[in-house]
Amino acid sequence: MRTRAQRWAEDAYNRVKARVQAGKAEKYKDMAMKFPVLVRQAGLSQALAFVASRGEEAHKQLVDDLARTLGREGLASLAEEARKAELLAYLRLTREVLEAAEWYKRFAQALIKE
Repeated sequence: MRTRAQRWAEDAYNRVKARVQAGKAEKYKDMAMKFPVLVRQAGLSQALAFVASRGEEAHKQLVDDLARTLGREGLASLAEEARKAELLAYLRLTREVLEAAEWYKRFAQALIKE
């Protein structure tokens, strides 16, 4: 039986690798490196709202991929869930997002060349 972290790691690896093969990965890597910090500093809801409203397309793609790794429909679905969540559910969701985002950060560092 595989752990949740193993499933997330495999999915993140496949999604980052697909972005590399598409040739549009530099800005994707940029957001992969910054997103965990953004969540810790601003909070999950604010970070998702920022990416949705002001982020570049590659930034939105990263968060959309991250949401799909977590089993959500995409960025909009994850953002809505975060906005509507009660405190304990919000804290758990934040922790899950940060755990999955770390996999994206690691694989972006490893697979995306400057």
